[in-house]
Amino acid sequence: MGARFLLAILLANALHQIAQADLPPRVLPEGELPADSRLGPLKDLNGYFPFQPVETREAWDEKAPQLRNQIRAAMGLVPEPTKTPLNSVIHSPVERPEYTVWRVYFESMPGHYVTGSLYRPKGKTGPLPAVLSPHGHWNNGRFHEWSEKEVRNDIAVGAERFMKGGRHPLQARCVQLARMGCVVFFYDMLGYADSVQLEHRPGVREAMNTPENWGFFSPQAELRLQSMAGLQTWNSIRALDFLSSLPEVDAKRIAVTGASGGGTQTMILAAIDDRIAAALPAVMVSTAMQGGCTCENACYLRAGLGNIEIAALTAPRPLGLTAADDWTRELETKGYPDLKRLYELLGNADAFQARFHIHFPHNYNSVNRVFLYGFVNDAFALGMEKPILEEEFEPLSTEELSVWTDDHPRPAGEDVGDAHERKLLAHWTQDTEQQVAKLDEASDEHGEVIEQGWQAILGVPAETSTVSVEHKAEGVENDYAWRTGLIRNSAAGYELPAVALLPQEPTGFVLWFTDEGKAGLFDEQGQPKPAIRELLAAGKAIIGVDLLHQGEFMADGKPLSQARLNLPTNDKPEPWQLAAAYTFGYNRPLFCQRVQDVLTTLAALRQEHPSVSEISVVGVGREAGPIALAASALAAFLPTKTAVATDGFQFEAVNRFDDPMFVPGSARYKGIGGLASLVKPDRLLLNEGSLSDGALDEIVAWLTK
Repeated sequence: MGARFLLAILLANALHQIAQADLPPRVLPEGELPADSRLGPLKDLNGYFPFQPVETREAWDEKAPQLRNQIRAAMGLVPEPTKTPLNSVIHSPVERPEYTVWRVYFESMPGHYVTGSLYRPKGKTGPLPAVLSPHGHWNNGRFHEWSEKEVRNDIAVGAERFMKGGRHPLQARCVQLARMGCVVFFYDMLGYADSVQLEHRPGVREAMNTPENWGFFSPQAELRLQSMAGLQTWNSIRALDFLSSLPEVDAKRIAVTGASGGGTQTMILAAIDDRIAAALPAVMVSTAMQGGCTCENACYLRAGLGNIEIAALTAPRPLGLTAADDWTRELETKGYPDLKRLYELLGNADAFQARFHIHFPHNYNSVNRVFLYGFVNDAFALGMEKPILEEEFEPLSTEELSVWTDDHPRPAGEDVGDAHERKLLAHWTQDTEQQVAKLDEASDEHGEVIEQGWQAILGVPAETSTVSVEHKAEGVENDYAWRTGLIRNSAAGYELPAVALLPQEPTGFVLWFTDEGKAGLFDEQGQPKPAIRELLAAGKAIIGVDLLHQGEFMADGKPLSQARLNLPTNDKPEPWQLAAAYTFGYNRPLFCQRVQDVLTTLAALRQEHPSVSEISVVGVGREAGPIALAASALAAFLPTKTAVATDGFQFEAVNRFDDPMFVPGSARYKGIGGLASLVKPDRLLLNEGSLSDGALDEIVAWLTK
């Protein structure tokens, strides 16, 4: 429908319906909120995370890099930290008849140690297959030992075969893999066993929340995507560097396996590092609980995806899964069929195996370890007869396992605790900033890094084929017409109240976003503000929208001051329970959701007016300015012009998780400047000063010239 014809209808209807419009117009009845799915509860780690299927190999080839980029960015690995020398120390071997166990420590970042045990088979010539073995949240980690009573019960129900193997199940799998001819590196999670420099999950601490020299779990750390989960993943990558550098190891035949939290480490490492040739994350992968510890959660890690999809990124390489009587109990019917279809789609169906021993509790018991040995045997074509069964062995004591000795003293003083944590994050921050600074602003590489980072933050634009507009009311006010309606995206579940102001001879459209929503177009008397009147006089049609939690989204009509967080309900939560990752690991920040609203509005406008050639996007205010800028950076098609006035806002200055403008990762990717670099310079007007300094006049002049 042409703009003039539409205007004629509006005028005709309005002249006999109303003489004076009540502005600013409301779309919904007083007290009624938009029917928007995002007003429901936030998603948390105990939600339902089904696999998002693909129909073709080409679709997976397009989707997989997006998922991988999101995971890498969530872990603070876009760009990766500089790989500094490992300075590895391998010392004090303990001899056993068929293998030798060495004590190992190396630096994943300067001064930060990864510790573990290196199992080397005897009588084998290289190159040998190898296995990385993270342990998970078993008590004392690498030093873990079950009681004799517990193991007797396990033997009675068939979960274990031998007393020593059952009491030391983590050592047992390393021993058997070494007996099979594999080199095994069994390494510590942060804060477990010999990893003594940091607590495992210290959580939010006021003393570590400072503008400078901050620690993990602070707003400043999250603004740079620095997390314990990310550090632990980096430790895994450096462990892979260490293992593949050993002269006897075949770098093309390295597997990784761990259970529970070690299963999380396993699936993430395999997802983002294709040097892993095979992976078996045990009793972890499911559509249910996604991982309860801070070492398993990071902002954006599972926003729009889940553990099934993370595991799927191993495909088409060999992948093994196990289930137990825990959150994985429904794996056989939820998740496994999807992964099986994916492997079939990719032409490697035999590479995916799973076992569902759900009569056992959470475990990596002898039954599942036997599955592991057969899996490794198949993946690396070892040619051993199956089933491959364990034999008894002589476990190492804690003293024999520990890497810290009189000759190799454990870290102390400034190398542990808060001092070490601050120093570590200062290095990480400086390294990232130096990497970004080295990239020429005009280079493709710089643009790629900044674009990848912001794409991971903002997410893939919501499907717009289901966008529609329901017109609600219309009228005439002096020299312009107005119309209200609801912009919907049925697939995404969005519903946005909107108003359009239409001059007699529209020459283009301006989407004008404010911190107050569509009400920001009008003054206290309900009349368009001077800037809006100037644009109407110049022939510009103006569209205002209530973005999520603006205007008609708010029952009390007041602007949102605190964004929602997933917080524990108990009176005295543990500091780790307050981590931002429990909210933003599963839900995009409000800022990102509002960016999606702008994109939905753009799609609706193009759908309503497919022939329009001039569409400008304006964002005015601390919130609306950056939102409009981000939307223009992400838009599949660029608006004709983007005019942004940020009123001095900087992402780096946000110091509260519940600030509506808190955006994890924004400081890492250069904030406002990074977003601006993704918009064509000749189509962007950016004013970062105060709104009182003539910003609106500048915008109007630029849009009307």
